[in-house]
Amino acid sequence: MQTYTPVEVESQTGTPRRFVFVLLDQFTLLSFAAAIDCLRLANRMAGQELYTWRLIGEGGDTISCSTGTTFALDGDLDELHRDDTVILCGGRDVQAATTKRILNWIRREARRGLVMGGLCTAAFSLAKAGLLDGKRATIHWENHDSFAEEFLEVELTKSVFVKDGNRWTTAGGTSSIDLFLQIIADDHGETLANAVADQQIYSAIRTDQDTQRLSIPTRIGVRHPKLSRVIQAMEQNIEEPISPSILAKDVGMSTRQLERLFRRYLNRSPKRYYMELRLQKARNLLMQTDMSVINVALACGFASPSHFSKCYRSHYDTTPYRERGAHAARLSV
Repeated sequence: MQTYTPVEVESQTGTPRRFVFVLLDQFTLLSFAAAIDCLRLANRMAGQELYTWRLIGEGGDTISCSTGTTFALDGDLDELHRDDTVILCGGRDVQAATTKRILNWIRREARRGLVMGGLCTAAFSLAKAGLLDGKRATIHWENHDSFAEEFLEVELTKSVFVKDGNRWTTAGGTSSIDLFLQIIADDHGETLANAVADQQIYSAIRTDQDTQRLSIPTRIGVRHPKLSRVIQAMEQNIEEPISPSILAKDVGMSTRQLERLFRRYLNRSPKRYYMELRLQKARNLLMQTDMSVINVALACGFASPSHFSKCYRSHYDTTPYRERGAHAARLSV
């Protein structure tokens, strides 16, 4: 049996800090498990109970995560202790999971001064409740476009996690580890946080200055500086697309050279690649917001709804209207 010397902690109040995890329907298992396991390991490595936790959710009975696994809850959305830390766990279809009762409960507990965090897509729930107005926040990159369109008063970043006062948000996945290692370090010192990371074989601890997505060269599998710069410009200019000639000029190439570069490495023209980026954003907005199809078209650089519909159908084999209708039907099942 393995034995070890408990890590000496820098501070101890005598009363364990309690985290209350609010599991939303279809929450992401990885984000939740990564967070709660940090707390478990902190207790183990310190040789004492520094943290406790409780799982609650709407109805107080059971809740299903995104893998279909069902979790037994410890209770319903009841009134909490004033020194509790609330962590909402979001995942798939967070708009549907953020019910009116959830919103009312979040607002009520926030008025009592509780620290509130959101893992993965749960930043949406906090923002919908008005708790992120005027604050910095982050959310999973797939939900970034829709969040930015809906919550203009939130300073959205692409960081792996953000702590802005008593409001915390993460980008999902393993970013929960980064946030909770920071919490443990703030509470009891970096020695304990590093010991927890070591137990998880987590050797690249990220800070709130790190961004969530892989670099462009890593994502496309190509390390070509000019190609990366052009793609970055495309991603940053979806609403008002830049012509291939200007993109080429900005990196010191001719339009023909840029065409050959895209054909060689990505097997498509710059125009086609740009169109795919715009259509992907359009699909995210259609499925994650209630923006009209016309407004989605405008947000993705299409001046004509008919042209948008034609391009969308060519790429996804369905129209924007049918896409939204099919998504709504899946949510209602």
